[in-house]
Amino acid sequence: MAADLVYLGPPGTFSEMAALAMPGSVEDQIRPAASVMSALGQVRSREVAAAVVPIENSVEGSVSGTLDELAADPALRIAAEIAIPVRFVLMRRPDAGDDIVKVVGTHPHAAAQCRRWIHQNLPKAEVAHTESTANAAQRLAAEGNPGFDAAIGTAAAAERYGLEVIASDIADNREAETRFVKITRPGPLPAVTGADKTSLVLYIHANRAGALLEILSELAARDINMTRLESRPTRHALGDYCFSVDLDGHVADAEIGEALIALRRVCADVLFLGSYPRWSAQRIEVESGRAQTDGRSGSDWLADIRLGKE
Repeated sequence: MAADLVYLGPPGTFSEMAALAMPGSVEDQIRPAASVMSALGQVRSREVAAAVVPIENSVEGSVSGTLDELAADPALRIAAEIAIPVRFVLMRRPDAGDDIVKVVGTHPHAAAQCRRWIHQNLPKAEVAHTESTANAAQRLAAEGNPGFDAAIGTAAAAERYGLEVIASDIADNREAETRFVKITRPGPLPAVTGADKTSLVLYIHANRAGALLEILSELAARDINMTRLESRPTRHALGDYCFSVDLDGHVADAEIGEALIALRRVCADVLFLGSYPRWSAQRIEVESGRAQTDGRSGSDWLADIRLGKE
């Protein structure tokens, strides 16, 4: 059966847990992808209907690869989000015996979240980065010499790949969570729930004083709460940045719609990434002469977004 949804694999990742926990997911209709780029590429090419990928961790912050892929493609939308508690174990091959752990394989975010534990318990061990935590477990189980002799990942991955857990609950912050998003192509937007989030990428006209203030002023004037703001390089030139933001509210809300039109006037471009229910389910002046990015009026542009058009 063809997959309806892909996730950052291989099996045994937190992404798989998130994919299975997404409302409407069917276990035999999901499959792993080798990378975030591959997962989103399959959505882009219509090979699958959706992808689940990590976007933010409560300890290490945003997943830059996911943010950059979304910012580069207006044909992708965030349709849902979910947060998964992060629990790590240290695992190795059952035949390793009492050999000292010299190199630990894991994903960079996992390594960062276990940095203090590694320093205290494996002070002489090096860390080798892998595509995912489950990739480290899979390689450790399958390859004679993957370049590391232990792995950090999920207990589910250890069980799946026949590895021995030699230390449990090793994360430095036991309250850590990772937020995952479900990515689709443009289409009908999720219904307004009253506890929604809207994600955008904002491109300024130039690196100049007051550019961010203009953006914040349009939101503050409409009493819109910004829950996340970070700058990302546009990849066009050194020092050229865009802003990735999350707002409380749905694009169907009057104040959010008005804000998007206003932002489009003060920004070089506004990329709409989606309006979708918050996982927590908690309610929580324009210059003239700005060039538009296409021939549509602000109202027409907003109407197209609300209809789910590209």
